[in-house]
This record gives sequence, C-alpha cells and structure tokens, in this order.
Amino acid sequence: MEIDNLVVRYGDKAAVDGLSLTVTVGTVTSVLGPNGAGKTTTVESCEGFRRPESGRVRVLGLDPIADHDELMPRIGVMLQEGGAWSGVRAVEMLRYVATLHSHPLEIPALVERLDLGSCGRTPYRRLSGGQKQRLSFALAIVGRPEVAFLDEPTTGLDPHGRREIWQLIRDLRDDGVTVVLTTHAMDEAEQLSDQVHVVSAGKVIASGTPDALTEHGAKSLEDVYLALTAPPKRERS
Repeated sequence: MEIDNLVVRYGDKAAVDGLSLTVTVGTVTSVLGPNGAGKTTTVESCEGFRRPESGRVRVLGLDPIADHDELMPRIGVMLQEGGAWSGVRAVEMLRYVATLHSHPLEIPALVERLDLGSCGRTPYRRLSGGQKQRLSFALAIVGRPEVAFLDEPTTGLDPHGRREIWQLIRDLRDDGVTVVLTTHAMDEAEQLSDQVHVVSAGKVIASGTPDALTEHGAKSLEDVYLALTAPPKRERS
C-alpha cells in the first residue's frame, strides 16, 4: 500500500493534509492517532470509500476509486460499527458474505474460532457489543483477503476474546495477509505491529517499528504516543 501526499477535505477543513506512508506486504501496520487526527479518513481513502482531493493512493497496485471493482474482492474491511443488516442472523450474514468470494474460509471453523455459535441465530440488532465485534471481524476475513483493514477490532471484547483476535491477526500475517490496523489500544499496537505510523492533524508525525520508537528510553509505545500527541502547553501570562 502506498499513500503519497494525500489530501482529503470536508468543506474548508483538511482532515488529511499531505499525508504519506507505505505498508509492506505481509506485515501488520498500525495507524495511531487521537480522535480527529485523520487516520480513519486515510484508511477509508484506501478502501475506496473517500475520494481524495489530491495525492496518490495505491492498494495492491490499484487505485481504490478508478479500480474499485477490481480491488474490492481482494480486500477485507472491518468497520468500527455496522456492516450487517439489523434483522439478519449472525451466521446467515457470514454465510452470505462468504458466497461473494471465490474461495472463502470454512464457515464452521470460523464460527467456532470466534465463538459465534452461541449467537449464530440471533438477529444482529440483538447481539452484544462483543458479539458484533467478533462477527465484524469474521466478515472482514471470511473472503481470504490479501489486505485486511481492521478498525478498532477489539473494542468491547473481554480479555479472552481480545487475545483470540490478536492471535487471528498474527495468523493472518503468517499466511501472508497484509493487515492495516487502527487502534487506540497501545498495548495492542505494540504486541502486534511490525510497523507503526502516528498521525496527528492529518499528517504522519512518526513512523517505525515499536522497538525503534521506544529505543530512546521510553518504557512503552504508549509513552511515545502520549509525548508525540500531547497538546502544546499554554504559556502563563
């Protein structure tokens, strides 16, 4: 994935302001930043959901807008919320999405791995927050994507569910899938990422491996992140 000088505006406001970054094939890359930093807009531009004002975006060598129909079968997208019809049953939705792909994952194994069996016949609107998260993750990976975009994949999960999602992300990477992760969980980014990009005010302000970002005395990636994104101190009058 290559992003070069990306600009996306909402009215007069530049949500993304000249952002550039690259993602290497077969890695887990985390895009971190405070609310409103532009990370979700950046990822949506890669998914073909936002049209850039200017700049260049390529995913698997394709333009997400011009080559949308060619790109969509090759990527998986986990939205922060939604992604399923209100009245559809969980496993029905998963089976339906699987039919849209040539070589989907085995549904029974995926249902068991993500503990969806107990809620498989429950309408989406009645699922708990954690169940919705696990279903959304399953919907994103069932088609065996080459690139998986995962937006806050473990929000609302209990510790067991969180660890299972972490292991699935590692398994995806081991299978050669490129994972682009947006998260506010610094321990998640530190545990899973091969590369981290910190975004603020629509620009990348730091990039590197977790080890490289913490090598100058920081105890954790969270310490680095807080130092980079802290609001400027006001001078006393």
